[in-house]
Amino acid sequence: MISKSPPLCMYPAGWKLLAMLALVLVIMVWYSISREDRYTELFYFPIAEKEEPCLQGEAERKVSKLFGNYSRDQPIFLQLKDYFWVKAPSAYELPYGTKGSEDLLLRVLAITSYSIPESIQRLNNAPVAGYEGDVGSKTTMRLFYPESAHFNPKVENNPDTLLVLVAFKAMDFHWIETILSDKKRVRKGFWKQPPLIWDVNPKQIRILNPFFMEIAADKLLSLPMQQPRKMKQKPTTGLVAITLALHLCDVVHIAGFGYPDAHNRKQTIHYYEQITLKSMAGSGHNVSQEALAIKRMLGMGAVRNLTYF
Repeated sequence: MISKSPPLCMYPAGWKLLAMLALVLVIMVWYSISREDRYTELFYFPIAEKEEPCLQGEAERKVSKLFGNYSRDQPIFLQLKDYFWVKAPSAYELPYGTKGSEDLLLRVLAITSYSIPESIQRLNNAPVAGYEGDVGSKTTMRLFYPESAHFNPKVENNPDTLLVLVAFKAMDFHWIETILSDKKRVRKGFWKQPPLIWDVNPKQIRILNPFFMEIAADKLLSLPMQQPRKMKQKPTTGLVAITLALHLCDVVHIAGFGYPDAHNRKQTIHYYEQITLKSMAGSGHNVSQEALAIKRMLGMGAVRNLTYF
């Protein structure tokens, strides 16, 4: 059986009003949907603020409280000409100087370079592939040492990334020489076996001036330069990278620094791998002391943090 509803005009006056309200509601909903993008822009994703201005000398002024009257004239990388007719040889052995390692170093400097890029944008051993949203997409310099060189230089970095050797001991110079000159590999003298094959272009390799290791140890961690060989404590490459950046840049942002508690042996120490604090036992690094140093720099505004700490 088919039935028809009576015409609208036959409904009581109250039903007419409800029908009109329903029509208005439909129109409002349609209008809201049509303007959804605009509402999203205004209320959910505010327009990004303008980038902060880069004030010349800002980092230098603030960090002078820590470093004192430090000079920005120090060369970033070691170069061959500095080791011919040297008038003032290094006062310290590695990692704070090159005393006693000059012969090895000369051979390495003969097959590497020392030029620096015109702009400094990102530092340290931190892969960006897969993490671009958090850490950016360009690495200008990647600091490494033999035991940390278990990465593919041609895959995990940009083609023009500089690979900067932070030498902690003379064997580090020996290792890089054998890699670049394809000599008999070094297998002893490391706390962890470094790669025996490393496909890298020698033009990308640089040797970091030990001056920055010295400043990080002395000014940030208050470490003595002369320590017993069996008890040597030294800064991490992360802290050295911050020290280097503060000598180069007017504004320094850090990302990924958030040292786990020294008693938390299961917490990972890097965002890009599962290595825990346990692996640093015997490394000579005091992560709790470094965390305090970075917090001091954050507190005085010498560096700015892009992630949690």
